[in-house]
Amino acid sequence: METWMSVEVEKSLESAFAGVADNYRGADVDLYAIYRDMRQNSPVLEGNFMGRLGVPTIAGLDANRPTFTLFKYNDVMAVLRDAKNFTSGFIAEGLGAFFDGLILTGMDADVHRSARSLLQPIFMPEVVNRWRPKMDRIVREEYFQALVPQRSADLMDFALHFPIRLIYAVIGFPDDSPDKVKQYAAWALAILAGPQVDAEKAALARKAAMHAAQSLYDAVKIEVVKARADGVEGDGLISRLIRAEHEGRSLDDHEVTTFVRSLLPAAGETTTRTFGSLMTLLLERPEVLARVRADRTLVPKAIDEAVRFEAVATFKVRQAAQDLEIRGVKIPKGAMVQCIVSSANRDEEAFENSEIFDIDRKPKPSFGFGFGPHMCIGQFVAKTELQVAVNAVLDLLPNLRLDPNKPAPKITGAQLRGPHELHVIWD
Repeated sequence: METWMSVEVEKSLESAFAGVADNYRGADVDLYAIYRDMRQNSPVLEGNFMGRLGVPTIAGLDANRPTFTLFKYNDVMAVLRDAKNFTSGFIAEGLGAFFDGLILTGMDADVHRSARSLLQPIFMPEVVNRWRPKMDRIVREEYFQALVPQRSADLMDFALHFPIRLIYAVIGFPDDSPDKVKQYAAWALAILAGPQVDAEKAALARKAAMHAAQSLYDAVKIEVVKARADGVEGDGLISRLIRAEHEGRSLDDHEVTTFVRSLLPAAGETTTRTFGSLMTLLLERPEVLARVRADRTLVPKAIDEAVRFEAVATFKVRQAAQDLEIRGVKIPKGAMVQCIVSSANRDEEAFENSEIFDIDRKPKPSFGFGFGPHMCIGQFVAKTELQVAVNAVLDLLPNLRLDPNKPAPKITGAQLRGPHELHVIWD
C-alpha cells in the first residue's frame, strides 16, 4: 500500500475519519434498548431525539424550530415516501451550504425530479456493472497483493481506503498521482465534520469544511474541464455526466463538478462503515461466514441484511410542508420530522426476529439507503463496491477469523455508525 499514499496524506485521512466518527458518536447509551422502548411507549416523540444525544444535524435547523421524532417502521416509510408533505429543501441550509446548495438530498419537487432524471440512468445496475472489473482489479492488485502475506490486519485500514479509491477510478480521474485519492478523501471527510453541536467548535469546523469544499471543487473542476476538452466518449462518471441529457437539458461544468464533489463524502463514508459492520457481523458468526464463503450468491443478501441491522446513516430528517398529524400527534407546518432509521429497521411489527442478523430473511425494504424519491442514487455503486471487497476477502484470506489477541470489534455511533477497529488473522 505504500505506493498509494504518503505518510502526511495518510495521517490527514486517518485524522479526518476519526474526527467525523467522534463528531457523530453521541452519548454512550444502549440505543437499541431505547428504540425498543420508544416504539412501544412513545412512537412519536415531541423533541429532537438525536440532538439530546449530542448528535449534530446536517440540516440547517433553526434552534427554535419544533422537532418531532419517529421510531416505527410504517411511520418512517410514510414520511420518506411522501415528498409533497415532507420536504427536504432545508438541507441546503446545512450540509448543502458546503455544496452551493446543489445537493440532491436538499432539492424538492420539480427541481429534484429534473436533476434526478438526468443523473439516475448513470447509476443503474447495467452501467455500474461495467465498472465492476476495474473495481475488482484495483482491490485485488493494489490492496490484497501486499496484504495477503501478512497473515493479520486491521480490516478497517483497508475499509478506510478502498471506497474512495474505487469511486476515484469510477469518476474517471487519472491514476497518475496516488496521493490525490487520499487528499480528496480527507477533504470529503472534513466537509462531513462541518456541522457541530458545540458552538465553539462549530465556527472552526465550518471554516475548515468550507476550505475543504472549495479545495475539492477546484481539483474536480480541473478534471471536468479537461474531460470536456478531450471529448467525452469515456466510460467514467464525469464523461457520462457531461453526456447526460433529459428533456433537452444537460449539465454545465459547474453542475458536473458540484455533483461529483457532493458524491465523494457519501461514497467513502457509507461504504467504509458498512463494510466494517458487515465483516464484524459475519466474523462474530463463523457459521454464517462459512456459508457465505461457500455460496457467493449470499453476499448480496448479507449486505442487505447488514444495511438493515446496522445502518450507517441512522436517521433522516424532513420538514412538514403543512399542518399534519401522525398517530394523533399534531405536527405543525415548518416543524422538523426526524425519522430514526435504526429503530424502524428493527421494528418487531415489520421484521420477524428483528433483533437477529439473518441473511435468510425474506426481502423487505429497509431504510439504510433511504426510501422514496430521495433514496440514495449511488446505492448500486456502494453495493457493487461492497460485493467486490467481500468476495476478495473471502477468496484471498483463508480461514479468516477475529484476532484473539486484539480487542474485539465494536459497532458504535448514534450516527455514521460502524466499528473503528477490526483486527483479524488468517492462514
